[in-house]
Amino acid sequence: MTTTNAALRDWVADVANLTRPDRIQWCDGSQSERDALIKLMLARGDLIALNQATHPDCYLHRSDPSDVARVEHLTYVCTRKREDAGPNNNWMDPAEANRKVDALFDGSMRGRTMYVVPYCMGPLDSPYARCGVEITDSAYVVLNMRIMTRMGASALSRIEREGAFVRGLHSTGDLDPERRLIMHFPEDLSIKSVGSGYGGNALLGKKCHALRIASWQARDEGWLAEHMLIVGVESPEGETHYLACAFPSACGKTNLAMLVPPPTLPGWKVWTIGDDIAWLSIDGEGRLRAINPESGFFGVVPGTNPKTNRNAYEMIRRNTIYTNVAVTADGQPWWEGLTDGKPAQDWQGRAYDPANGPAAHPNSRFTVAASQNPSYSPLTEAAEGVPISAILFGGRRRKVAPLVYEARDWRHGVLLGAGMASETTAAAVGQVGVVRRDPMAMKPFCGYNFGDYWAHWLRFEGRMSKPPRVFHVNWFRQDKDGRFLWPGFGENLRVLRWIIDRCAGRAGAVETPIGYLPQPRDLDVGGLALGEDTLGKLLEVDPAAWRAEMDDIAGYLGEFGSRLPDALSREQQKTRAALG
Repeated sequence: MTTTNAALRDWVADVANLTRPDRIQWCDGSQSERDALIKLMLARGDLIALNQATHPDCYLHRSDPSDVARVEHLTYVCTRKREDAGPNNNWMDPAEANRKVDALFDGSMRGRTMYVVPYCMGPLDSPYARCGVEITDSAYVVLNMRIMTRMGASALSRIEREGAFVRGLHSTGDLDPERRLIMHFPEDLSIKSVGSGYGGNALLGKKCHALRIASWQARDEGWLAEHMLIVGVESPEGETHYLACAFPSACGKTNLAMLVPPPTLPGWKVWTIGDDIAWLSIDGEGRLRAINPESGFFGVVPGTNPKTNRNAYEMIRRNTIYTNVAVTADGQPWWEGLTDGKPAQDWQGRAYDPANGPAAHPNSRFTVAASQNPSYSPLTEAAEGVPISAILFGGRRRKVAPLVYEARDWRHGVLLGAGMASETTAAAVGQVGVVRRDPMAMKPFCGYNFGDYWAHWLRFEGRMSKPPRVFHVNWFRQDKDGRFLWPGFGENLRVLRWIIDRCAGRAGAVETPIGYLPQPRDLDVGGLALGEDTLGKLLEVDPAAWRAEMDDIAGYLGEFGSRLPDALSREQQKTRAALG
C-alpha cells in the first residue's frame, strides 16, 4: 500500500531519510493488521493480555515511568510572529524549532518500523471533517489511533480526493525527558513530537491536531474547534436538544457526557455524541452544528465505577486498551475507586505496596471505541452533525458562581467563556482554592493568541440565524463547613431541564447583573433532600464577591493587550458597572 498523492509520498520518503527506519508499513486499519500488531506487542512485552474471561480482548500497556502525562512545558506553538501564538502558549521561532526537533528525529527510527497512519477526524463523509497522516514508530500509537480516529484505507482515499492533510511526525525516541518536545506549526498545518509515547503527546490526532492545529485552521476557515463534550438530552415526550459543554479538568466533564438519568426523572434519556472535543460549524440555514472529530474515548480510569459513571464502567469491560492501571492476582485491571478486587501488581509491574503510592497511576487511561458506550448516539456518525441548542461553560467554584445562570446574549456569553475559572483541589500541587482562569477550557489547547480567539468567537454573532443560548454551571458550591450543596451526578439533569426549557421558551428566569438566573420555583427539585434555604444559597449572587470577580477578570483579559477585542472589554465593563 502506498499513495497516489505526490505530496504525501514525498513527505514519507523525506521522513524515512531523516529517521532511517528498518522498514515502512502503510496502515490500512484492517482487523488483520490490528491482530498482527497485538501479537507483535504481546511477544515483545509491550502489551500484557488481561483476564480474557472477565475482560475479553482487553490489554494493558505500561508506559515508561517518566512518560505518564501531557507535558505542557515542553509543548510549543511555532509561528513566524510571536504575538500570533500569544501569551497563552509557549513559543519558538519555526526555523529554530525545526532545527532543534529534527536533530532529535535524526536516526531515531533505526531498528524500528515506521508506520504511516492516514486518519480522518470526524465522520468520513462529513464536510466538517478534516484528515491527517501521522508517521510514528510506535505500534501502541497505531492501535490507539485506530480506535480514536477513522484510520486506514478509507481516510487515505479521502486524502487522495481532497489533497489536504495535517502532517504529524512522531517518534518515541529514547524517552529521555531532556530530549522530549511537542512542536506545532499551525501556519504549515504540521506537528512534530519526539521523546514520548504517551497519550496526547503521541496520539497526534487528539489534542495536537483536533485542538491546537484545528483551532488555527478553524479560525481561517470560519468554524470552531473546541474542548467540549457534546450530549443529547431527550425528554419523555421525545424532544431532543444537543448541548456543547466546556469544563476544565476535575469538573465532571466525562460524567456529564455519559450522564445516567436518576430514577426520580423517569422517561428521560441522555445520548453521548462526544466526551472531549467538538468541532462547531454554521450550516446553510445559519444553525450551529457540531461533530465529534474522535471515534473513541481516551479517558482517565481512577474513580470510575458503577456508581460514579455506570456507562463508562460498562463500556471498558471488553475490547479496551488500558494504560498504567494495576492488575489483580487473576489478571483483571484494577484502579482506585473500584469497590471489589484488590491489586497484586501496581502500574509499574511491581508487587503492590501502599508505601509506593497508588496502585494505578492517577492519570492511568482507557482507550475504547465510542460505539461501546451504552449511551452512544448513532448521530455520532452523522455527516451533518447535530444542531446545538445551548453552550455550557463551567468550573469548580466554592462560593462565587451560582448553580446555573444564562448569558444575556452571545457577546455576554463569550465573556462568560473568557472568564471561566476553577479553584485548585487537594489533588493539585500547591495551595488549595487558588482561582485559575481557563478560558473556554482551552488554556492548554488553543493554537493561537487568546485575544484573536475571542475575536473569532465574537464574529459568530452576526452569522447565525438562531445562536445557541450560553450558560454557566457550577456543581461545586459549598456551605461554610465545606459540604457540597448540590448532589451532582445524575441530578445535574434537573439543571439541564431548565436550560433546555429556556432554549424552548418554556422556563422563567430573573434578570441579575451577571445574567439570567432561575428562581427556586423554576427548578424541579422534587424528591431531593434539598431545603428552600439550600436552594437559595445555590442561586445566590453576592454583589461584593462578583465585583471582585469582574475586577479579576478585567486584569486577566488585560494581559492580552492590543489583541483583546474592544467588544469583550466593553462587555466586562458593562457587567462590572451593573454590579455597582
